[in-house]
Amino acid sequence: MTQSSTLPPCLLPQARLSELVDALVEQGWFVGEDFIDMPLCAELHQELTAMAARDELDAAGIGRGQAHTLRRDIRGDAIRWLDRKSQAQRRYLDAMAALQKELNLALFLGLFEYEAHFARYPPQAFYQRHLDSFHGRANRVISTVSYLNPDWPSDAGGEMVIFAADDPQREMVRVRPTAGTFACFLSETIPHEVLPTRLPRASIAGWFRRNASLGGLIDPAH
Repeated sequence: MTQSSTLPPCLLPQARLSELVDALVEQGWFVGEDFIDMPLCAELHQELTAMAARDELDAAGIGRGQAHTLRRDIRGDAIRWLDRKSQAQRRYLDAMAALQKELNLALFLGLFEYEAHFARYPPQAFYQRHLDSFHGRANRVISTVSYLNPDWPSDAGGEMVIFAADDPQREMVRVRPTAGTFACFLSETIPHEVLPTRLPRASIAGWFRRNASLGGLIDPAH
């Protein structure tokens, strides 16, 4: 672990960075409450809520390229990719860029870039158990989820369930989608799902990626 950190104050308290790194090494996943600055969560939540009200979100699909398809029986969220157009998005993405640097220094992962999108699950929506890496495409290395929902009731559902890497039937933890909570896990090996939600559920899903480009083309493109 590097002794000096460039992490901004809005994300990931430095005292807990070693905890995150150790958890990734030992079990392949990490969940921490109060990791994201609450004012930033509130700004991002307000932005996502406004996008939903203006019908600016796209139904999320599964697969990429020609294999991309909409399957509401598998995945029911709507998304919008972060594009740095708001101050809140810039702060969040800058924080993730700093985290990427720290993870590379600590774990020598060769992380190349970070991509992320807002995700809004309407009531009754869910996402069945899956892995985040695509078959034959191992460039997504670490997945992240940042939750934006203020005052999430204990009976509202919408938890993310993380399963054991060596046994996709064995439940390891249920992550309550409460503002400030940050989860990350190995994209290729950690199965996870989102349980049906009773209330609109807001988060940012993201991925640190390796460069799998050929001939100067970043693969896959956003």
